Amino acid sequence: MILSVFVGVITVFVVITTNTVIAVVTTINPVGYKHTRDEILVGALETAFEHGFNRLTFGRVASHLDINDRTVVYYFPTKSDLITGVLMAMGEQLMTSLAPALESGGEPAEGHLDLVRAAWPVLAKPETDPVFSLFFEANGLAAAGQEPYRTMVPQLVQGWVDWSATMLSGGPKARQAEAEAAVALVDGLLLLRQLIGPEGAARAARRLGVA
Repeated sequence: MILSVFVGVITVFVVITTNTVIAVVTTINPVGYKHTRDEILVGALETAFEHGFNRLTFGRVASHLDINDRTVVYYFPTKSDLITGVLMAMGEQLMTSLAPALESGGEPAEGHLDLVRAAWPVLAKPETDPVFSLFFEANGLAAAGQEPYRTMVPQLVQGWVDWSATMLSGGPKARQAEAEAAVALVDGLLLLRQLIGPEGAARAARRLGVA
């Protein structure tokens, strides 16, 4: 289902799938503002990579982009709106990075191990470490019951599971179960990479037969 919301001269399209919300935004730069919503969202994501979610503020995003913080508030009226935008942008960025590797074979993967074997070389890179550092911070805040993480992180993970299931063969229930196993395995390896470093995660990946 697609909802279209008009705010001034901005059109926001929200795509809603089963248990998943993915925000896709098309913006027209309002008169008097030199940055679009998409540009501010990129700046917010870069700020979050640098400072983490706990220190993500309107002021820091504005300083990063060299703009007035009122411009940030215009597009993201609440801190929750800003965090939600960053979480969704992070999820979309990861899927964009993974898509070429997962779709390159042309045929659906037979199981979660095949899917992880295709994904792991793309994910186990220094350039993805800041993304997953931020993701695991969001996971911790979600587990602690803090909003909007408590609501948005499960939706983000479910979105990855649903997307991964489209890359797998078999019936719907089998694809879902294999996709959940793939996400669990990848997240475990990536958390290990964050905590004990790349070499330890690489050893674990080899032991598990995905590297």
